Amino acid sequence: MKNTAYFKGLLILCLFVSACQEKEVPPPTPFGPLPAEKQLAWHELEYYAFAHFNMNTFTNMEWGLGSEKPAQFNPTQLDTRQWARICKAAGMKGIIITAKHHDGFCLWPSAYTEHSVKNSPWKNGQGDLIKDLAEACKEYGLKMGIYLSPWDRNHALYGTPEYITYFRQQLRELLSNYGDIYEVWFDGANGGDGYYGGANETRKIDNKTYYDWENTIKIVEELQPNAVIFSDAGPGVRWVGNEEGWANETNWSLLRKADVYPGMPDGKQLRSGHEDGTHWIPAECDVSIRPGWYYHPYEDHKVKSLNQLVDIYYHSIGRNASFLLNLPIDTRGIIHERDSQQLMKLAATIQADFAKELAAGKKVAASNVRGEATSFSASNTLDGDPATYWATADGVQAASLEIDLGEPTTFNRFLIQEYIRLGQRVTAFTVSVWKDNAWEQVTAGTTIGYKRILRFPGITTSKVKIDLEAKAPITISTIELYDAPVLMEEPQISRSKEGLVTIQVNDPKASIHYTLDGSTPTKESPVFSEAFPLANGGIVNAITLDPSTGRQSELSSITFGFGKEKWTVKSVSSGDLNKAAACIDEDPNTWWQSAKEKAMPQEIVLDLGAILSFKGFTYLPMQQRWVDGFIQFYDFYTSVDGKSWTPIAKGEFANIYNNPIEQIVNFPVTKAQFIKLQAVNIVSGMQGMGIAELGLVPE
Repeated sequence: MKNTAYFKGLLILCLFVSACQEKEVPPPTPFGPLPAEKQLAWHELEYYAFAHFNMNTFTNMEWGLGSEKPAQFNPTQLDTRQWARICKAAGMKGIIITAKHHDGFCLWPSAYTEHSVKNSPWKNGQGDLIKDLAEACKEYGLKMGIYLSPWDRNHALYGTPEYITYFRQQLRELLSNYGDIYEVWFDGANGGDGYYGGANETRKIDNKTYYDWENTIKIVEELQPNAVIFSDAGPGVRWVGNEEGWANETNWSLLRKADVYPGMPDGKQLRSGHEDGTHWIPAECDVSIRPGWYYHPYEDHKVKSLNQLVDIYYHSIGRNASFLLNLPIDTRGIIHERDSQQLMKLAATIQADFAKELAAGKKVAASNVRGEATSFSASNTLDGDPATYWATADGVQAASLEIDLGEPTTFNRFLIQEYIRLGQRVTAFTVSVWKDNAWEQVTAGTTIGYKRILRFPGITTSKVKIDLEAKAPITISTIELYDAPVLMEEPQISRSKEGLVTIQVNDPKASIHYTLDGSTPTKESPVFSEAFPLANGGIVNAITLDPSTGRQSELSSITFGFGKEKWTVKSVSSGDLNKAAACIDEDPNTWWQSAKEKAMPQEIVLDLGAILSFKGFTYLPMQQRWVDGFIQFYDFYTSVDGKSWTPIAKGEFANIYNNPIEQIVNFPVTKAQFIKLQAVNIVSGMQGMGIAELGLVPE
């Protein structure tokens, strides 16, 4: 009897276990191309630095010719620990260094060329910058990546099969001697004119076949199996198709590799990827914090604003891409103070934007759950664990989630992530809030992938609904809500040619306060609401205020001269007279340049429309990326009738080549209706005089 009872109990237990096993629900079947483990690790980095530092830093060029001498490379305060310390504080996860750019100069003592740091004055030829950076990254917990240009304008054998052996030897050096490398960066610029060991000629190559990429990539896979490879088409990560730091709102981590690799004539496709892509090759957004990739003193005043950097963050990381921000290391060998300041402002802003998550632990329900299994429940999206996810049943490719916040909650950021280990699936989604007993759509998106972040004006609600459509059963790992504070960007102050002043910031919640008497604005100062006239010049000071917290931006200040509504260009010594009106349109981004001829002096004459009383003039040189036409020595004249001229001032715009900001020349008060500026010498050579704006300082 006892044995019978025992076996009966055992049978019941087995039936129970079997029944439980039958209720186990398998995960969704993987869909489409999938990311490799090293790509998943790369996705998680999100934000890291590019460090452009090489021979170009000392020749003040973007692309060196290859004829430079190692002796020209001589930083005076090189400190890779400073780089690492700043990048770590900025929230970056790694640094990619330009080990060799197109000019062929090597930052490590390569055994295969004399064109390297081993023949430079730096550390008496005993230096190895790659080693120094590897040690600094290790100290600060950063990953290190390597940029190695396939093109070499210095090497005599470039363009021949023998060069490929040289290129691979250097690749092996870099991947064997400096520890773990997380990304290997191959530039798409290949072939053209160069020094080539003294040949000084143009050499063309077929970039699809010349480098034998299949076997070159095997070297990376052999020596650094965890490194992703960057190029137009990866195979690890792809270029985003621009150097401005943004991906399209629709951004697939997929690519039709055969259509692209190893080069992509139509870079615009790379901004969105391919919905029907054959390989997982996600986008990396590379952009410089300055206009140039290498350091140029004349760009010290052109470091990107906080607003620009924040936009790049949301248009890269917020659009299923990574953010690779370039820091042009200066001639001292350190990150410039202005760049560091902006990095810290960005870090503080992003930290504030995502300081408090509002949906964690709240109640959430889904219109469909895969097999009703708790392992795929909607609550997985709010548990803060990226390894868990909500999934729908097979065949269910449209579903929704409803989050009950429990009380009225204000938010202006929506973050969502797919469980990409099973592929990228979502094609569209909307976010709605419960308002006046109905659902009201707040924002919408298309693709999600690793991460999407949407920004919108703050809205208060107690319930949020997300509707999704996908190409296969939906898998969502994370949903987060945030209420980011007003962006404390400095106001942008401008004036039209008609003399109307406009002050603006991008955040509609911000309050702009200004003064016209030279004092610093406070919350009691006038609030800017519409453009106001300032035809006779003056000082405009402005700040941005967050009405809810009292936080404020740094001060913006501009001193305006006379309004230019009645000004005209009477004559120019050469060039297009009509186009010369750009010199007096109050837009610093437009310019005029006289004909590029050797005859000096060159001049421009303005009719002020009436006799004005003034005590100085201003000259803003051209502000485009490529330097040209900067006036070095000048003569300035005035006239009452446009016929008889009186010399008023002459001199030099000192250091204007390295610091092309507005120049102000003061002199005793004078009255005139006509002014003439003569360029006696152009700093960048015998080129046409270039002017973005001319102005006068009122009495």
